[in-house]
Amino acid sequence: MDLLPSPVQVVAAAGNVASLLLNQGLADLRPASHDVIGSGDGHRVLRFRPEDGVPAPGPGDPVLLVPPVALPWTCYDLRRGCSLVERLVDTGRPTYAVDLPEVSFRERDLDLAPWLAATVAAVRTVADDAGGRPVHLVGWSLGGTLALLAAASGPDLPLASLSLLATPTDTAEVPMVAPLRPLPLHPLLRRTTDLLPLGGLLAGPLSVATHLDDREYLAQVEAVARLGEQAASYRGRAWGQLHHRFLPGNALASGTLKVGRRRVALAKVRVPVLVLAGAEDGIAPVAAVRAVLPHLTGSPEARLEIVPGGHLGMLTGRGARDGTWPVLEEWFQTAPEPASAPRKRAPRT
Repeated sequence: MDLLPSPVQVVAAAGNVASLLLNQGLADLRPASHDVIGSGDGHRVLRFRPEDGVPAPGPGDPVLLVPPVALPWTCYDLRRGCSLVERLVDTGRPTYAVDLPEVSFRERDLDLAPWLAATVAAVRTVADDAGGRPVHLVGWSLGGTLALLAAASGPDLPLASLSLLATPTDTAEVPMVAPLRPLPLHPLLRRTTDLLPLGGLLAGPLSVATHLDDREYLAQVEAVARLGEQAASYRGRAWGQLHHRFLPGNALASGTLKVGRRRVALAKVRVPVLVLAGAEDGIAPVAAVRAVLPHLTGSPEARLEIVPGGHLGMLTGRGARDGTWPVLEEWFQTAPEPASAPRKRAPRT
């Protein structure tokens, strides 16, 4: 809003505040329609279905979305109008997500093994459900680390491509960010704690106050706050601390990582890889994300694209509609086939 708001801005702000107070929110937070098509060891595999009036899924290879550890799959389905799931389904792309298992952070020797196993199992479930078609595997933040390690786990995994969104490989390039204090904002931000990667993405009181006439802005803040409330396992844990817990000593920067009893080498990734970095991402800077490229020596193509937005904004912010999402859509259509592409069958109906 202007320092001296116009009558139009005042009316818009008043309407938004009334909606917040009477309707308890502005964002359309209905989750995308989905079915559970598989489960095991605490994880679930979701298949999204079109809403009434939306074209049925087309014949393209399926997409599997992998969330970060301790964040729900709804990071890809933030709200109606800012949902990667919604965008992919609307374009006819068969779209799936893995709902990762909950594992206690109190376990002393915890590593990525439980979540990596769930990711690998989900890829096979999706490929089978799609009639044997190879899977475009997509991961954001630490979900990208899981997707990367899954792709490197073995040549028999039915993958069409790999997309890493805001996924740092060299955490030495990640600034150490102290947890932020909880912000005493309007009830639309209540109960949101000092979460990273979410804490640094929440708007401050002044920013909210100066955008009271901007319904889209307020809806986005509300949706991010809801995602923060769902991230119970992130409470009190900085994003950097979580990464260092699973990647001790910046181990992945060398191109290999011990997961469970085995060592996974990134050079064993045999599928095309798209690496996306947010131009304004202070949590996973471009240099930290770019660091994976020298290790992808076994990939037929490894491409870096810098897109607008910060850590969450590049995934599902308002600018992602014209930034990240079109890049992903083009990649799914044009990525070269892996050297040993699996046989394709007719998808299940």
